[in-house]
Amino acid sequence: MQYFVYILATGKNGAIYVGVTNDINRRVYEHKHELIDGFTKRYHIHKLVYVEETKNINDAIAREKQIKSWSRKRKNELIESVNPKWNDIAKQ
Repeated sequence: MQYFVYILATGKNGAIYVGVTNDINRRVYEHKHELIDGFTKRYHIHKLVYVEETKNINDAIAREKQIKSWSRKRKNELIESVNPKWNDIAKQ
């Protein structure tokens, strides 16, 4: 099975959210359509700006926690290392 650690954002200097899922397309759809109450719905965080994949759920959860613990500057650098313009990379 595949697991994904992902980052959603409102924009470069806006709110960001770090999450983990086993179905990235479903999860992004839920965020974009505000189907689940919480932080992303409250702040309208819809752009998928970063994603990485692993085959182990424990690795995915550990990576999510690691990224969440980082400073905003370091999170920005991670995003910009693969997505310098902060484009929405979701397939939807």
